[in-house]
Amino acid sequence: MHFQSQFSRPLFLSYLFIVASISWFSCIRAQSQNQDRHVGGPCEGCEAVYEYSDRPLSSSITLPGYDTAQTKLIIYGVVFEKDGHTPADDVVLYFYHTDANGIYQPSPGARGWEKRHGALRGWLRTDNNGAYEIKTNRPASYPNRNIPAHIHVTIKEHGLTPYYITDYYYSDDPFLTDDQRDPKNARGGSGVLHLIKNGVHWTGERNIILGKNIPDY
Repeated sequence: MHFQSQFSRPLFLSYLFIVASISWFSCIRAQSQNQDRHVGGPCEGCEAVYEYSDRPLSSSITLPGYDTAQTKLIIYGVVFEKDGHTPADDVVLYFYHTDANGIYQPSPGARGWEKRHGALRGWLRTDNNGAYEIKTNRPASYPNRNIPAHIHVTIKEHGLTPYYITDYYYSDDPFLTDDQRDPKNARGGSGVLHLIKNGVHWTGERNIILGKNIPDY
């Protein structure tokens, strides 16, 4: 019994340290969010950008199901500052989209915004050159709807509240409207991807300009 007591004390102290660290990081994040300047107008679900918690993010992510997807998709590009020339590093991007059946299907035991956004979602952080890359399957349109297939994206910059930008679309989508194909006030710039077949996957490029057509930016 004495041995068990001596052995459990370090483990208990380690547990307390971990809990205290998580609480400290959560407090710091909450304070930072409260001080962020509000931009972009209303944005339901934009708070999902914070659900990556405190785990480190890279500039490239692979969403679930990519390895077995029938249509593999790689999207890449550069995020620029508002001037459209200076690469923007350390910007968080949050993506989510439907599955091959047009459904936002959550995984078993889903929590938070995954219940609404589904399991095909992820976060990345732009590198020193503003570059990013996402590997995923090509989403499908909503069942029995004439809405083009798309990928939602939310931006989080330092000092600003998260805001959404225009969805990613595909130039060959039969449901794509003229306004979506040639947008006049696209948030962050046009989201239309011109896909190119490259081996077993399709690639598409989209560069993003921070603050472009974003209210109160």
